[in-house]
Amino acid sequence: MCGIVGAVGHQQCSEMLLDSLKRLEYRGYDSSGIVTIHDNAIARRRAVGKLVNLDQDLRAAPLAGDIGIGHTRWATHGGVTTENAHPHVAAGRVAIVHNGIIENYGMIQQRLQGTGHSFSSDTDSEVIAHLFVEAFDAGLNPAAATVKVLAEIDGAYAFAVLSLDHPDLLIVARNASPLALGIGDGACYIGSDAIALSHLTRRVIYLKDKDF
Repeated sequence: MCGIVGAVGHQQCSEMLLDSLKRLEYRGYDSSGIVTIHDNAIARRRAVGKLVNLDQDLRAAPLAGDIGIGHTRWATHGGVTTENAHPHVAAGRVAIVHNGIIENYGMIQQRLQGTGHSFSSDTDSEVIAHLFVEAFDAGLNPAAATVKVLAEIDGAYAFAVLSLDHPDLLIVARNASPLALGIGDGACYIGSDAIALSHLTRRVIYLKDKDF
C-alpha cells in the first residue's frame, strides 16, 4: 500500500515529511518523493528504492518551503522508475500524490492529450494533476475545481494537491482509501495512516468516503 503525507504551515517542512514517510515504511514501497512550494515555484525530489535514497538526495539538494506533500509508492500502473514515482507535477503548476486506482484514467488521459496536455509518466495518478490544471485554467476556485475533478474520476482514491495558483492551500479528498487530517498549532498535516502524524499532533480527523 502506498503512503501519503503532507503539511501546510510547518516551517521548512521537507525534513518532517521525510520523517513521516519513514513511519509508513511498514506499508511497503518501491519509490518515494517529496514536493514543496517555495519562492512561487514547485520543487521536487524523487528516488527509486529505499527511503535512504531520497534522504541522500534531500541532503545533497534540500527543499525549502512551509507547504509540501510526500509519497511512498508501490507500483501498480507503470513500472518502478523515477518518472512514475510520486509526486506528479503538471504544467509546472500543480503537484499531486495519490493512493488507489483511477479506473477511467485512460479515457481522461486521451481527452486531455487532445487538448494539449503532455504526460510524463505511465501512471493513472497523473491525470489528477492535469484535471486540476484544467479546472484552474477555467477559473474555478479550489472547492469548485475539486468538485469538478471528483465528478470526472472513477475508482478508489486518497489524494493531496498543491498548486501555484493557491500556494498556501492543501487540497485533499478520499474515497475507499484512508486519509487523516492532523490539526497542529499553526500547522495542519495529512497522512494515509495516523501513525504518520502521531509525532506532530494528537488532534486527528478521519475523512469519510467522498469527503474533500
